Amino acid sequence: MTADLTFNWQGFEDFTPVTLYAMLRFRQDVFIVEQQSPYPDLDGQDPFCRHLLVTDIMGRLVAYLRARGPNLETAAFIGRIVIARDWRGKGLGRQLVQAGLDFMDQTFPGQPIEIGAQEHLTDFYMGFGFVREGETYDDGGIPHVTMWRR
Repeated sequence: MTADLTFNWQGFEDFTPVTLYAMLRFRQDVFIVEQQSPYPDLDGQDPFCRHLLVTDIMGRLVAYLRARGPNLETAAFIGRIVIARDWRGKGLGRQLVQAGLDFMDQTFPGQPIEIGAQEHLTDFYMGFGFVREGETYDDGGIPHVTMWRR
């Protein structure tokens, strides 16, 4: 079923107004509305990230993540990992995270990668070599943990 999907990496400057709106709406629909978590999704990082948009055969956005390499202020990270409700439980999450890690390994070889994971997904991310570091923290009313793949 995931064979009919297109995985497309792009920079922020490559967004058209239509695709930017679709991406921001997609994140809002899941992170803020569905998860009932009012938090500042627009955190100033998007212009500096690479964005992986996964679309179905009809061109609808069904999954997304963003990635950023290290700089003086932040470690390398992947985040805003989101799957459309209808696509969950079909293996797309694994494909999405693996694509993010492959991109990071090719673009920033040897760099440790940080992720702020929802606590209930800790085991999922451990399957990719991430290790939990630190205590649980609240992010928009949802328990999160910091995890690293070093």
